[in-house]
Order: sequence, then structure tokens, then C-alpha cells
Amino acid sequence: MRPSPQLLHQLPPIEGMTLLHAPILESRHTVWHDEDDCAAFASGLARRDALRDAYVELRGELGAGKTTFVRHLLHALGVHGRIKSPTYTVLEPYALPGLDIAHFDFYRFADAREWEDAGFREVFAAPGLKLAEWPQKAEGVLPAPDLRLNIEVVDDTQRRVTLQAFTPRGVALLE
Repeated sequence: MRPSPQLLHQLPPIEGMTLLHAPILESRHTVWHDEDDCAAFASGLARRDALRDAYVELRGELGAGKTTFVRHLLHALGVHGRIKSPTYTVLEPYALPGLDIAHFDFYRFADAREWEDAGFREVFAAPGLKLAEWPQKAEGVLPAPDLRLNIEVVDDTQRRVTLQAFTPRGVALLE
């Protein structure tokens, strides 16, 4: 019997054992022809109620547009001012009326245990939106995402985006 996807993130990693991955419940593909398409997608996602307590992973090579997408999403949600990349701080928190947002960038993680040492388990347990760039650097300790965006560079302006829902909340975000 396989554990439910919601329980997979609660299992401690066991040395030498491969953990099961949460199943993909639904996936979609889209192309952002330019940054305006990225902004429009972010704006549409920001209007979904399911986003308020979602965990969204952003994957892609350097320069793919992960932070650009986050900036558009946070502005669409009502965050004013400069949106900083948390590459050096790892976490940039934002507070809106009735919504806490945690923007992570795990790029500089050398060991997934840094996630636990930094106290991020409590951040993920709290209500609010969590956005994580470079989640593969903390693989094994992060919960299963509701939604994953894999952003691939096509050329200077175009991006191919694969959207994968791992939870019912993620499926709601795709509708």
C-alpha cells in the first residue's frame, strides 16, 4: 500500500532508501511568448482562491524566469514595491491583509538539512502561500507541492511551461 501524497512529506528520509514521489494528478503545457504572457498567467493565477494556502514550486535553469514570474504574481496579489530575489537570504516574507507569503530560493543550499536547521518546517506548517525556487536543492525535506511550474527557455523571450498538479488544490489552480 502506498502512502497518500499528503503524508509523503511527513516521512523522514532514510539513508539508502528512495522515497516515493507524489503522483501527478494533472498536467498542462503552455508557452509564454514574452514577459507580458508571463504577467498575464501570474495575474490569472492570483485570482484563484486556492492559491491562498498553496505551495508552488518553480523549476528551471538560471535565467528561465522563475523570479520574474514570482514578481508578477506578487504584484498581482497586491504586494507593492520592489520584489527582491531571496537568493542570498533564502526567504523573503510578504504580508498582505489576510495573506502571508513566503518566497524561498534554495539555490545556495548545499545540504537539504539546512531547511530543517533554518526552521522552515514551521513556515510551511503555517497558513499562507509558499513559493519555492530551486526546490530540488531541498528535496527530501520539502512537502509535496500543490503545483509545480517547470519553466524552459525556448529563446530570448519565449518560455515553455509545464504545469503539474500534485494535490486537489493544485488541480483547482489549473482550472
